Amino acid sequence: MMAGFLSNFFGTDDAAYDEPAAQVPTNNSDKVISMNGHQAAITSSKIAIYQPRLYSDVQEIADELLSHRAAVVNFSQMDVATANKVIDFLNGTVYAIDGEIKRVGEQIFLCTPHNFEVEGSIKFNNSANESDNLK
Repeated sequence: MMAGFLSNFFGTDDAAYDEPAAQVPTNNSDKVISMNGHQAAITSSKIAIYQPRLYSDVQEIADELLSHRAAVVNFSQMDVATANKVIDFLNGTVYAIDGEIKRVGEQIFLCTPHNFEVEGSIKFNNSANESDNLK
């Protein structure tokens, strides 16, 4: 009698309790991360090396940085005034992507996006040659 009262009160039928609940298929494959895929992402990191000769070469270097890849830039084939303009442009690019630019040689700079970490420092001699005029 009490069962009839509850089924009428809640609007359910007693027979509904005898049937098993429908199984909802779960797909956990979207929650599984392949360790092999993660390793591929780590090993595919690249650093591009550039030796610009003209100011217009800076666009290719900036595109590399905007694609979240680092670039080493060697200014040995460029005059000092143009090299300073390129460095100014690259400073703006790395600032826009929260990256960093570091001098790693007399005429060599490392430009990195925000997801790179650069450790260590290099000390330079204060010689009076033309390459010291680079920023």
